[in-house]
Amino acid sequence: MNINHELLQFYIYKKLIKRKAAAEILEECDKRKISVRDYLIAREVITDTTELPARAAYYCMPSIEIDMLDIDDNLRNKFTYAFMKKHKVIPVLEDKNGTIIVATGKPLDCHALSALSAQFTGKYDYILVPPAQIDRYIDSISAVESTKSALSDLNSEKTDQQLTAISEGSSVSSESDVINNPAVRLVDSIIKEAIPYRASDIHIEPFETKVRVRYRIDGDLQERAEFPIEAYSAICARLKIMSGLNIAERRVPQDGRINMTIGDKEYDFRVSTLPTVFGEKFVIRILDKTSFQFTRADLGFTPEENLLVDKMLAHPHGIILLTGPTGCGKSTTLYSFLKEVNTPTVNIVTVEDPVEYSMQGINQTQVNVKANMTFAAALRSILRQDPDIIMIGEIRDEETAEIAVRSAITGHIVFSTLHTNDAPGAVIRLEDMKVKDYLVADALVGVIAQRLVKKLCPACKKRGRTNAREMEILGIDEPVSIARPQGCQFCNNTGYKGRVAVHELMYMNEQMRAAVTLEKNLESLRKLAIENGMVPLWNCCRELVYKGVTSIQELMSLNVE
Repeated sequence: MNINHELLQFYIYKKLIKRKAAAEILEECDKRKISVRDYLIAREVITDTTELPARAAYYCMPSIEIDMLDIDDNLRNKFTYAFMKKHKVIPVLEDKNGTIIVATGKPLDCHALSALSAQFTGKYDYILVPPAQIDRYIDSISAVESTKSALSDLNSEKTDQQLTAISEGSSVSSESDVINNPAVRLVDSIIKEAIPYRASDIHIEPFETKVRVRYRIDGDLQERAEFPIEAYSAICARLKIMSGLNIAERRVPQDGRINMTIGDKEYDFRVSTLPTVFGEKFVIRILDKTSFQFTRADLGFTPEENLLVDKMLAHPHGIILLTGPTGCGKSTTLYSFLKEVNTPTVNIVTVEDPVEYSMQGINQTQVNVKANMTFAAALRSILRQDPDIIMIGEIRDEETAEIAVRSAITGHIVFSTLHTNDAPGAVIRLEDMKVKDYLVADALVGVIAQRLVKKLCPACKKRGRTNAREMEILGIDEPVSIARPQGCQFCNNTGYKGRVAVHELMYMNEQMRAAVTLEKNLESLRKLAIENGMVPLWNCCRELVYKGVTSIQELMSLNVE
């Protein structure tokens, strides 16, 4: 029995895959000449994290996620980044007996073990970590050091002649001079450093004497670097060249894009400039073009919520709305729905501003206001394209709302977003946009209100009994155990790592449809929706507090009850 077959049987034993799929998986692995693990990860059957305990049990090794390790920088620096990435190893620490603890992603790789022994003589013990996390960790520390080096070179510049050469169009002696220019290196490293930090946005902001760089991580801005204002003209020029913007134009906002491959992934960076008193501010939105692999479970939908979503998606026509503030993941959820309904038998057309993710098999249209390609204009054209499913990035005005509703009642499924505080508020908003109440009642299938809350860091969160104030907030009489943020090196002392969505689902049954034409009061509509099974956002987040997923502070930040 080869290792492929053994590992497959172990995955079946651990209930990661079903036994009836084993023969087909082995056949595919033999045909493609790849391992069972690589095949299952490629097909999204398992992930690095979900299979870690089973893989560790198979190899009889301890396992851990790399963020939980306290890695000795001095020991790690004895090995090159190329070596560690190639062999999927990271030396963690040397214990009091002189044994080196090594995190490895490839336990049976004899070449890696031999290479380690050749680099550093001594005794080794191994701990299993996901291979992808090793790559992410090395990319992270490499980018941080690259940024530090570029900043050091900028600060040591005697004049700004070399820095302004790019922005003024001066010639350089060779291509390597451009690549090695501190300003060029700094921009590249700032962008690359944001990826392993899981940043969603990069802010580059000029002030009187300095330029500040901040990353938005888990919804909060965190300062990452500063550099002298004298270097900013070259920084601006580099960013504008990369994103296809007008270098000479500094008086008006501009928008552009950068496409880069970092590691083995392709990223799309949306660049926006805004003139300020001390220069142009840049905000760069980061989009991973190649790994839109979100499922409903990844997005935080519970089994009960999935039953309602299934009922919504099964409708032959009507509008399904996502509501919530900017940056709460509405578009991501919509894309996950589109991915589910995207089959060869349907024609899906979207109109977006801008197109955030490119999806195979879907016709995606971008709004262009300068060319009079508005949401409404695009929608009118889309209706002549024989669509089955239409996705509208956002319903912003009366005309778009009317066309969307009429599309829904004439046999189309329409997905879109609105900015409202809760699910029942979507009904009132549509009526504010002059859509007749009977049309809303007829067209609306369901509304999903969404928020993102930060997850407590698994490395440092600490459980304890609720005090009187916390019991009052939770609405309970007896103390319970909840988790609280602490802060450690793994979460940059924030106490949080990652985010999860909470949802409020309002399904339009017959009673709700009748109420839309009768109830004009938001509170009455919300009360009726709860009576018909809608679980409010507050209640959903409170359950996560009880489970230790998030904190009571995040519950309070929802500003809804």
